[in-house]
Amino acid sequence: MTARTYTHPSVLDGIAAGASWADPEMDPTRIDWADRRAAAAIPFPLVDGRPVNPYAPTGIRYGRNELGHWGEAQCADAIVTLSDPDGWRWLLLIERGDGHGWALPGGHVDPGEDPTHAAFRELTEETGLIATHTAPWVKTLPARYVPDPRASDEAWMVTTPVCIDLGPDWRTLPEVTGHDDARRAEWFPAVDFDCLCRHLGYHDGRLFTAHRDLLADILDH
Repeated sequence: MTARTYTHPSVLDGIAAGASWADPEMDPTRIDWADRRAAAAIPFPLVDGRPVNPYAPTGIRYGRNELGHWGEAQCADAIVTLSDPDGWRWLLLIERGDGHGWALPGGHVDPGEDPTHAAFRELTEETGLIATHTAPWVKTLPARYVPDPRASDEAWMVTTPVCIDLGPDWRTLPEVTGHDDARRAEWFPAVDFDCLCRHLGYHDGRLFTAHRDLLADILDH
C-alpha cells in the first residue's frame, strides 16, 4: 500500500494567515527537534528527521492532516461534573464548531502555561462557566494520548485531563453558553459512560472520537 500524504487546506490557510496554531515550516526535517522532544509529554521517535506518532499508524503517513503543528501538541480538557439532589451525575460538554461532535471544553496549552490553568481558561472561554480553583474537588490527571481524528503519523494530540467536580445537591444546573470554538454548551446526564452516550443519542449527537476512551475511563471508574 502506498503511504498516504495529506495536509488539509485549512492548515495551509492558517499558515498564510500567520495563525499561531500553524507551524509555518513545510518541511519537518528542517525543525530543530531537540527542544520539542524534551518538552513532549509522551516520548516520540524521529525517522529520517521526521516526527513519528508513537501510536501510528493513523492512515496518513506524511503531512499534518487537519492539525497545524508537526509532532506532539499539548492541550488540556476540563471534565466538569456535578450531582443533583437525586444523586444523578451531570457532565458539561460543548458541541464543536468543526463538525466533530460533542466534546469536553478544552484547547491548546499556551507556551509556559500550566495545564490546569489552561483547562480552567478554556472552560470559561468556551462555555462562560467560571469554575475557580476553589471548586470543591479538582484533580489533574497525567497527560495522555488521544486518538484525534484530525491527526496523522506526523502530527498528533496529547491532553492533560483536569477533573472539576462542583459538588452535590444542585437543584438548578449552572447556565452555560457556547462561545469561541463551541456552537453550544450543555449539561448531559452521565451516571456512567453508557448513560452519557444514550442521552447524546436522544439529541442526535455523537461524542468526539478523541474523548471516547478518556470519558469511558473516568465515568466508569
